[in-house]
Amino acid sequence: MKSQRQAKVLEIISNRNIETQEQLLQELSNAGFHSTQATISRDIKDLHIVKEMTGFGTYRYTTADGDVGSSFSGKLNNIFRECITSFDYAQNMVVIHTLPGLASAAASAVDTMNMSVVVGTLAGDDTVFIVMRDINAAATFCGEIQNLLN
Repeated sequence: MKSQRQAKVLEIISNRNIETQEQLLQELSNAGFHSTQATISRDIKDLHIVKEMTGFGTYRYTTADGDVGSSFSGKLNNIFRECITSFDYAQNMVVIHTLPGLASAAASAVDTMNMSVVVGTLAGDDTVFIVMRDINAAATFCGEIQNLLN
């Protein structure tokens, strides 16, 4: 059932401009797949689905580029360049501000890196909170972000 649902999710986002999980849930329900928001959220992470800006100034779900490498700059380059508006750190905490609706994509990209210096991430609509193991890790991470944005 999971693989069928996930295949339907990919089909839906490739054929329609889906902006929210609620819209995706409704489309899945219309297709006969009854699910919960938590399940859809896990599917989005498993399938590496991100939000991208359309030509009309709105956002839509899409799959991440297949050519994205496993390095820090490869995975985060596209997401960070397009969505970060500001970032800073204090002690071992990093705060990243993004365009509205893109914090989850940025946090998911950080999570997928499986970096041992990242304790965890928390995303809102336009803010990502990252807890690092120590101050040096936070400073280095912000330096990497700055390099990506330049």
